[in-house]
Amino acid sequence: MTPDEYCQQKAAASGSSFYYSFLFLPPPRRRAITALYAFCREIDDVVDECSDPAVAAAKLAWWRAEVAALSGGAPHHPVTRALAPLTGEFGITPARLNEILDGMEMDLRDARYADFGALERYCYHVAGVVGLLAAGIFGYSNPQTLRYAETLGTAFQLTNIIRDVGEDARKNRLYLPLDELARFEVAPGDIFAGRHTDAFGRLMDFQAERAQRYYDRALALLPKEDRRAQRPGLVMAAIYRTLLGEIRRDGYRVLAHRVALTPLRKLWIAWRTWIAA
Repeated sequence: MTPDEYCQQKAAASGSSFYYSFLFLPPPRRRAITALYAFCREIDDVVDECSDPAVAAAKLAWWRAEVAALSGGAPHHPVTRALAPLTGEFGITPARLNEILDGMEMDLRDARYADFGALERYCYHVAGVVGLLAAGIFGYSNPQTLRYAETLGTAFQLTNIIRDVGEDARKNRLYLPLDELARFEVAPGDIFAGRHTDAFGRLMDFQAERAQRYYDRALALLPKEDRRAQRPGLVMAAIYRTLLGEIRRDGYRVLAHRVALTPLRKLWIAWRTWIAA
């Protein structure tokens, strides 16, 4: 299996909505974004699958060494080998990759976020930086497109947080700001116990409204001249906003189950958005 085939398999097997935004790209850009996505999946799996924080920290340290090896031209892992010939052309820098690793390390250190400012910093590292790298892969001419991409990345992460509240709670993780839980009179213990209350519904509606504002802000920032190049991000925005709407229509019952769109529906949204952009 070649490094590119490994990355393709990693992306397809994840079932992520991001996969559908790659389908219509020309091959060089599709290879680059698939390799970047595979990198993010690899390091995210370290945090999700290692129950021992010390083991997870050691594995992330290995990935930092692998990023250094990528910079030095001698990477070992299939993902970094796939990235190696693409870094210069698409601006996939070791500094940016290390920023993503910083976010993964925050997952090991910070089980709670006191306020939205702290959570927003986390979102920048695990999603905003990915947005910046993706914008470079898709292509842009106006530097303002980077502000759009970073903001859109945060919108995606806020949506993930809403979708995964129950799943994260079962891993003893809570990404909702603690001051906002207090404001809406939601006890962390209720979330960890999976108790859906009226107060929890109001809290989640507040979170969803903020995510929607980030989508609106991002799309308002996208310069007209870069809209066509940035269509993959617009595809993702359409899929994720549809998902957010489904979560709202389901009454924010995210403690009990994970809301998802079917692959066929995601493909339909992707095609419709691509041709309309």
